[in-house]
Amino acid sequence: MTPSSDLPEAGPPPSEPQPQLAPVLDKKVPSMLAKVFTGPNGIRAGWRLLIFLLFFGAIAAGLNFGIRHIPVVRTALHTDRGAPLSPARVLFGEGFSVLTLLAITFLMTLIEKRKFADYGLPARGAFGKQFWLGVAFGFAMLSILLAGIGAGHGLSLGGLAITGPTAIEYGLVWGIAFVLVGVFEEFSFRGYLQATLGSGIGFWWAAVVLSAIFGAIHLNNSGEGKFGAFMAGVFGIVAAFSVLRTGSLWFAIGMHASWDWGETYFYGTPDSGLVARGHLFNSSFHGPAWLTGGTVGPEGSYLVLLILLLGAAGIHFLFPARPRVPQT
Repeated sequence: MTPSSDLPEAGPPPSEPQPQLAPVLDKKVPSMLAKVFTGPNGIRAGWRLLIFLLFFGAIAAGLNFGIRHIPVVRTALHTDRGAPLSPARVLFGEGFSVLTLLAITFLMTLIEKRKFADYGLPARGAFGKQFWLGVAFGFAMLSILLAGIGAGHGLSLGGLAITGPTAIEYGLVWGIAFVLVGVFEEFSFRGYLQATLGSGIGFWWAAVVLSAIFGAIHLNNSGEGKFGAFMAGVFGIVAAFSVLRTGSLWFAIGMHASWDWGETYFYGTPDSGLVARGHLFNSSFHGPAWLTGGTVGPEGSYLVLLILLLGAAGIHFLFPARPRVPQT
């Protein structure tokens, strides 16, 4: 046996170590589609708004078709034809709108895993202290506005249009109707839409955009004017400010409802050019339109801007800004 016979046979040279690709491939890289639809807080605000509006259109169409085929409702609407600002029409229209809004928002709470309170409508404060304070506040603002118009010799209150049980009945029915108006308009524009759009672009940008839309929608009212619609938008800003300071919609709902109730029922003034059936006083305007609002009604008066600024100042003092908790 020779010495070389004990040596191992020569093999191929060792290969270079290969890079480990598996861990890189296993990492979850967000797709472009996921980035478009979702963000740090889940579904992006724009898509949530689109889902909300699609739901609203579908559910509103279905409920409208079903309710209008109820004999009692059909008869009431037929009887009220030609009287666009009547209790039956407002109760039906706003009750239907509130029902639709609540149904859609309930669906959105399931999708977004949130509560009604997250949109500014906590059940605990329902028709509580803030609501009734808002009722007094809104009626006071309207009364000061009409007092200013009267001081300029632009308003005559007139006598009573209705008395006794009839006046009480209309007062209660109109009260319920305008609470529904307040719930629908505030919960939609200053509630769900404000909370959702605000999560995307910030509270005040959302308030400005939604208030502009809110004012523009008032132009659909047959007797509304451009300045009156603009003032409706400014009212939306004041209402949004109250939501920011109070933390809920209940003050704004009360303020909105009592302003409309006072204008439509109590003082009997035109509301977007319409005088309601069953108003308490036979008020009348005379003088320049810039003072009285003309056929539009008090919201068309140039004095409204001053009243709304005073209202914002009142909210500022009634509900001081909550101190910010320092972050640790």
